[in-house]
Amino acid sequence: MPSTTHDHLDDKKPEKWKHEGVRVVKGDQLDGNVPSTQGMDRKAAINFARVGAEKLWAGTVTIHANAKTGAHHHGPLESVIYVIKGRARMRWGDHLEFTAEAGPGDFIYVPPFVPHQEINASPTEVLECVLCRSDGQAVSVNLDIEPIEKPEEVLWIDPTHPSGGI
Repeated sequence: MPSTTHDHLDDKKPEKWKHEGVRVVKGDQLDGNVPSTQGMDRKAAINFARVGAEKLWAGTVTIHANAKTGAHHHGPLESVIYVIKGRARMRWGDHLEFTAEAGPGDFIYVPPFVPHQEINASPTEVLECVLCRSDGQAVSVNLDIEPIEKPEEVLWIDPTHPSGGI
């Protein structure tokens, strides 16, 4: 018969969970002392240094109206960007030759080592996003890339919904 207890928890004393359990990081307590890229303001909420996270990093990124970041990648890390406010234009590729846009409620996935650039597509509204990465340490490698003048727009087709809907 399977055990209903969690064997890996049996050696934990209840009071230990008080300081090694759930952590809440308040929005006004984010850490701006993280690797950044020109044109953006990153702040860490969840990382190894703050809460002991070993397999993920989470925080916020803000890009001012009509601004863009420098080209960069995040080494072996996977990244997910969730757009809260504004319009994000992503460029990626060896010469930032591809582009796609996302708005509030949209998610953006950036695979490991992909050169990319975030652009605030709005001339008047700030772009605010939540950012998650697949490691507890922040990695940002700034690149010196000369982007092509007119990138190719890429519309993503969900392989689980190839017809574009249900």
